[in-house]
Amino acid sequence: MSSVEKENKNYTINQLNAAAKTSYYQWMVLNKKIKIANDNLLLLEYMIKSMEIRYQYNMDKLPTYYKAKSQYSELQNMIVMLQNDIAQKRIILNTLMVRDKNNIFEVDTAYNLNDLKYLLSDTTSLSLNRSDVKAIDKTITINQLKAKAEKTKLLPEFGVRYEHMFAFGKQPQQFSAMLMVNMPFMPWSAKMYKANANSYLLKNESLKWQKEMILNEATGMISGMSTELISLKKQYEITQNSIIPALRRNYETALITWQNNTGDLFVVLDAWEALNMAQIDALDKLQSILLAQVEIEKQLEIK
Repeated sequence: MSSVEKENKNYTINQLNAAAKTSYYQWMVLNKKIKIANDNLLLLEYMIKSMEIRYQYNMDKLPTYYKAKSQYSELQNMIVMLQNDIAQKRIILNTLMVRDKNNIFEVDTAYNLNDLKYLLSDTTSLSLNRSDVKAIDKTITINQLKAKAEKTKLLPEFGVRYEHMFAFGKQPQQFSAMLMVNMPFMPWSAKMYKANANSYLLKNESLKWQKEMILNEATGMISGMSTELISLKKQYEITQNSIIPALRRNYETALITWQNNTGDLFVVLDAWEALNMAQIDALDKLQSILLAQVEIEKQLEIK
């Protein structure tokens, strides 16, 4: 029975590892979002100061100035929200590490996108790797032994009793030996033992169905997550390699045009906003990729 508890312990450890990975990757993406937000604050601060100077010479309009100011304040609010989310992730990780909840530490921003599409996800490999399935198999074995133990109660029980008494004086020493046989003649006791044995076999049937359900659900989830992971990686590559560079060139062109007094700042702000949204969207896709990777590793029990 201890072997079952050992597998249940491994299953719990796997769940906690997945929870730690999830919070870690979410924190990492939050750090990247804060960096983008801080960079954008510097850009908006430059625009606002430039507009204040240019307005004195009637080279800019007040509506544009106030739009830039509002976007600056929105970015500040975003940074506060992101910092609060990081504080929550820090508490979760400290709890998982059994440390002081207010312990301050930072996480590394490096990450790896693992190629999981070639990993085996059939029921046979899952049966060998998943702790919860191993626990079910060991429970089935235990139930078989319990059923066998119940059946042995239907057999006669033999016992031997031996006694030795020391004598005093000239009296001879005394010995006694007794052979005992216990015969289960009562019909109701035989039925009880048979019913107990059959109950363990019925429990095993239920456990087998439970095992099949877990394996079927796991293989389906892994297949679905693998397909989603491939799609998310393609979307992320397109966003990083095509969309963001194009939007950045569009923003830089609009900014240069405005600085040369041949363009409108509204166009610059729209271009900046599109670039900022694309960068945040790329990070959201990166987070989805990492969390899908964590879910697949959890299902496969990859440490």
